[in-house]
Parts: sequence; C-alpha cells; structure tokens
Amino acid sequence: MKEFKKYYLLPATPEEVYVALTNPITLQIWTGEPAEMSTEPGSEFSLWEGSIVGKNLEFEENKKIVQQWYFEGEPEDSIVTIKLHPHKQGCSMEVKQTNIPEEAYDDLVEGWNTSYAGALLAFFEEQ
Repeated sequence: MKEFKKYYLLPATPEEVYVALTNPITLQIWTGEPAEMSTEPGSEFSLWEGSIVGKNLEFEENKKIVQQWYFEGEPEDSIVTIKLHPHKQGCSMEVKQTNIPEEAYDDLVEGWNTSYAGALLAFFEEQ
C-alpha cells in the first residue's frame, strides 16, 4: 500500500475551498457531474458518478475534511485528509491519502492532479 501527499495552491479563501468541497451544488458545478455530499460525519458520499465513493469521517469547518475512500476488495481503509491553510495567494490545500493499492497509485495521483485539484483550480480561476 502506498501514500500520497501534496500541496495545491488555489486562488480562493479556505472558506471558499471548503464550500467547493462540501456543498453538493458547488461540487456539481466544478466536477461537471452529479455529486452526493453531506458534512454529517458517518454519511456516505459519491463524486464523478460513483468514480469516488466513501464515507465522511470528520469535518472542521473551513479547515479540514477527513474521508474514507472505498477500494473494492482492499482490507485496509484508504483515508483522505484535506487540510486548508490560508496563503498569501489564497489557499494551500494539503492532501494526504493513505493505504492506496499499488496498482491504483499512478491513476490516483493523476486524478488528484487533473480531475480533482486541476478542476478545482480551473473553477476558481474562472471566478
């Protein structure tokens, strides 16, 4: 199992990024797909028409999101922690994901860089 950690700089406040990551309507706008999301710990979520599914574990408003992402047939939970830090250019989004299956790692990193953080960056640049 592998681990991924990276910082993404976004031209928005931590509050704006938090809303973009937790509000299903805003999620649908920047992902281009229907999204199921709630800030209720223990609730299930679904992004990109089920490409990413899991359970919401913890929320600290405007600062932190912790989720469990499901990988079929894997014995260990993959935990995603997103921390939002104020930055002079907007927001530094720290992403850490643990217990990534070896065979899924390259695709997952590409997904973070282009589909997730890349789409989020494009969304805020268009504002």
